[in-house]
Amino acid sequence: MTQDLAPELPDELAAELIATAHALADTARKAVLPLFRSNELATENKRTEGFDPVTRADRAAERAMRECLAERRPLDGIMGEEFGATEGRSGLTWVLDPIDGTRAFLSGTPTWGVLIAVNGAAGPILGVIDQPYTGERWIGGLGQAQLTGPHGDRTLVARSSRPLCEAILFSTFPEVGSVEERSAFERVASGAQLTRYGTDCYAYGLLAAGQIDLVIEAGLHNYDVCAPIAVIEAAGGIVTNWDGGPAHEGGRVLAAANPEIHAEALARLRG
Repeated sequence: MTQDLAPELPDELAAELIATAHALADTARKAVLPLFRSNELATENKRTEGFDPVTRADRAAERAMRECLAERRPLDGIMGEEFGATEGRSGLTWVLDPIDGTRAFLSGTPTWGVLIAVNGAAGPILGVIDQPYTGERWIGGLGQAQLTGPHGDRTLVARSSRPLCEAILFSTFPEVGSVEERSAFERVASGAQLTRYGTDCYAYGLLAAGQIDLVIEAGLHNYDVCAPIAVIEAAGGIVTNWDGGPAHEGGRVLAAANPEIHAEALARLRG
């Protein structure tokens, strides 16, 4: 994944991809911030049953990022939540989630974020988690492992090993997942020191910044997880599916600060 493909990229290309990722995040910030906590925000439901919201901010941000890519990287592919796939010819694909955590966005809580990843043949090689309202930006991959925010710049380093009984676990359960998946999650949660819910992509940023130990999710799409994978791996963490395999296609995801806590959580998920 990140560490496999990154050494093959020329320095000039790596620098261009990093600069483009920042440009996309800047562009998305301008599109979404005026609509956050705004009375003018209209919401649509993408489902006939249940509630899967999309807003004008989601679509505006993805359109703006696609326009930016058309200017800067026209040969790259794009996979976006709102407007689907656009084939490319470079071997690289930008994976975009304009607002990860639309429910949080609608609720006025600043735990949503803009997710931007660059995927190579083996998965994500660069990722950005951007929280426009708090001014925090995580970037990982291609030699980057940094959080920029109100307290300045800092290098991302995931937490050191500790037993599950001392660990902090984040998830959006029980909102997502099947009964079976929730039962597996609860086997892990019952052994953790603290479990918190509903923080969307912000949880992955906290893991990469060394604040928490685990994030467990189910029912994810590739655009939900590619950017967090690159950021967390750059910080020294590990992200897999619930079988211990690659997670960049989405589905059931386990993100951990280190291999030891990952192994303990994975064993409980497997029952």
